[in-house]
Amino acid sequence: MPRSEQLRGLKDLLVTVLSGGVGTVAEVHGAIARYPFALLERLPVTRLPATATRVLHDGITQGVYWTIQGLAKGAGVAAEAALVPLGDGDPDDERPAPLALDLAIGALNGFVGDRLEQRGNGLRMRMEFRHAGRPLPLEAPAIRRAHPGASGRLAVFVHGLTGTDAVWRFYAEEHYGDRDTTYGSLLARDLGYTPLFLRYNSGLHISENGARLDERLAELVRAWPVPVEEIVLVGHSMGGLVARSACHAGSLRASGWVDAVRHVVCLGTPHLGAPLEKLGNVAGWALGALDVTRPLARIVNGRSAGIKDLRFGYLVEEDWQGRDPDALLEDNRQDVPFLDTATHYFVAATLTRSPHHPLSHLLGDTLVRYSSATGRGAPVARRIPFRDEHGHHVGAMHHLRLLNHPAVYAQLRGWLERPGRLLD
Repeated sequence: MPRSEQLRGLKDLLVTVLSGGVGTVAEVHGAIARYPFALLERLPVTRLPATATRVLHDGITQGVYWTIQGLAKGAGVAAEAALVPLGDGDPDDERPAPLALDLAIGALNGFVGDRLEQRGNGLRMRMEFRHAGRPLPLEAPAIRRAHPGASGRLAVFVHGLTGTDAVWRFYAEEHYGDRDTTYGSLLARDLGYTPLFLRYNSGLHISENGARLDERLAELVRAWPVPVEEIVLVGHSMGGLVARSACHAGSLRASGWVDAVRHVVCLGTPHLGAPLEKLGNVAGWALGALDVTRPLARIVNGRSAGIKDLRFGYLVEEDWQGRDPDALLEDNRQDVPFLDTATHYFVAATLTRSPHHPLSHLLGDTLVRYSSATGRGAPVARRIPFRDEHGHHVGAMHHLRLLNHPAVYAQLRGWLERPGRLLD
């Protein structure tokens, strides 16, 4: 996105956060102040002075908070005026952002990306394929320039919550002495796949991103300069759920690309939900029980739709549409079958070498429990139908290490050397 659009998005975000934060403080202040005033107003001796004091207190505090919110909005107007000389920016200015900024934007989208999308904020991430840190136009000439040796075998990599396409380069220098070595570059070298890295707003519902990925893959296959023979989807964490959702959406729409999918690989994917999101749901519910803490509950419950979908691993619109997203541990997940044309795999990591160690049972890879990554939790009826031979455990590894590790790549390569399900 052009730098001017990012700056405007940052300005809008800061004004919203400051104004909203002041409003929350005002609500908490008011809720706390109501208790002593209510007590004093019940006593005949103190009723009149207490009422007068309350009216004076409320008038002063509301005036102060309204003034601060007005100053915040005024600062936003002044900042917008200062940005006018920049115009709309150069739409072709897609220079790669510094890694820290790129990751910060990815994190922001993960936490509040649904609201950035609703408000058209310039910091929202659009779903696009990326090459060398830049968007890849889905046009044959642009694809040929980016991938001169494009093959008919595509490996599509889908990052997880708060991520960007850059996360697939994590730990590359440590393991390979080259910061650009990824599973994609290794598969290109060893098995002839052409790697494609997706970037998307992970704060949106998983089903929304699944539907959008279905559309993007259909566009990609139409524009690809050679016939597409095979597609491999590799998703990390939430990315595995987005990949599965896209496959389901594509099968319902009879999208042509779905017939080419031979392998779907999920790395540390919370198929049965993520414990931190369950904890967030409980915290929001508990805070909402009292007047004093209810404004704080709104902050906790303000986390994105994408995060809330991770509570139970929602994949389709029917899971969340018309439901209360903050209902206490209410599981409305639908069963979504695997693609008939593809073999589905999982890689599950644990902090200890054994997945049966109590610490691993409790924490898994720090973010996803072993039972959720394998799809084998209780009850048995909700298990994900992975075959035993299509799963792999790696011990003494945390969640992010799954993005780029020689042991994980060795297993990935071993699976992809075999024919996919359609050819079994």
